[in-house]
Amino acid sequence: MNVLTAIDSFKGSLSAKELSDAIEEGVRKVYPDAIIKKVPIADGGEGTFETLVNGLKGETITLEVHGPLMEKRLARYGLLEDGTAIIEMAESSGLPLVPENKQNPKVTTTYGVGDMIKDAMKKGATKFIIGIGGSATNDAGIGMLASLGYEFLDSNNRPLKPVGENLIHIHTIDDKNRLSALDSCEFLIACDVDNPFFGLNGAAYIYGPQKGAKKEDVLALDEGLKHFAKIIFEYNGIDVSHVEGAGAAGGLGGGFMAFLNGTLKPGIDIVFEKVHLENYIKDSDIIFTGEGKIDYQTVMSKAPIGVAKLGKKYNKTVIGLGGMVTTDAESAYDKGLSAMFSIIHEPLTLEEAMDKTKTYDNTRRTTQQIMQLIKSIKESA
Repeated sequence: MNVLTAIDSFKGSLSAKELSDAIEEGVRKVYPDAIIKKVPIADGGEGTFETLVNGLKGETITLEVHGPLMEKRLARYGLLEDGTAIIEMAESSGLPLVPENKQNPKVTTTYGVGDMIKDAMKKGATKFIIGIGGSATNDAGIGMLASLGYEFLDSNNRPLKPVGENLIHIHTIDDKNRLSALDSCEFLIACDVDNPFFGLNGAAYIYGPQKGAKKEDVLALDEGLKHFAKIIFEYNGIDVSHVEGAGAAGGLGGGFMAFLNGTLKPGIDIVFEKVHLENYIKDSDIIFTGEGKIDYQTVMSKAPIGVAKLGKKYNKTVIGLGGMVTTDAESAYDKGLSAMFSIIHEPLTLEEAMDKTKTYDNTRRTTQQIMQLIKSIKESA
């Protein structure tokens, strides 16, 4: 019996690695001699750097960076043996880092993302995988770029603070202090949205309100992004105006494209390629995947569905586990999931359901029950 665990974290409870360990215990209760491969996965958002660093035996780096409000704080990123840095922008510039009463994308910055890139370059990194979900910002990446040596000047040639409300005031881009090491770097950006840089479906309109922007702020930020797109085109001839994904993370996707030659790609594709998931799936009999809540959003190409599609390609049995499985997730069967199970076996409060020890035990127990059923079917066949 060859079993693969390719599961995402249960956010706020267990990591992908912890869940993989629980599944392994459940499998071995029924098949002690099973060959089990554990490949924790993520979709490019929260937990991606931990998943890749743990799965590929990399190193976790902790450093002091500038936070969303330019305060000093600690952030982490991963460094792999092949010189690839794994960075989550939310570690330095994420919305949860800003107190609710101070959330305002007009004044937040991605400066800390640049701090992490700079540190990784000093440690020899030349390839970067960057997850850009969960941002508190709408600065189009000028904060990150300022940390890397760019200056953004107003019409009087004065440096501007690299925050969203100043995009409208940018007149000139000065790159004389840009770090030359950037020329040798490749940036692969995990981006799972297709929003353009500005406009009704752009960064400010769609995501600004979630980050604390009022109606008038959204209008001002959108005008700033539109103006900055024009400045970028004048600077280097790159037009980010209507590029799908350029509006991700408050325009950070466009900033990476325009200044660092970044390539935007779905997060699950990046992760799956990096961990060589397809090769593991080919050699497996049973595959366990899942995430905290399996619902209609899961079906819209979240990580477990990526696993299911690969499983379907090779006619494999793919089992989904979740803290909750909703009725609107049933179309996941058409994508390749063979079955879905909630690990909750009794009425629980949310706090109880999120408890790490209980989640681990429930995952182990559910897996054991599933494997017992599989064994029974095989023996009676």
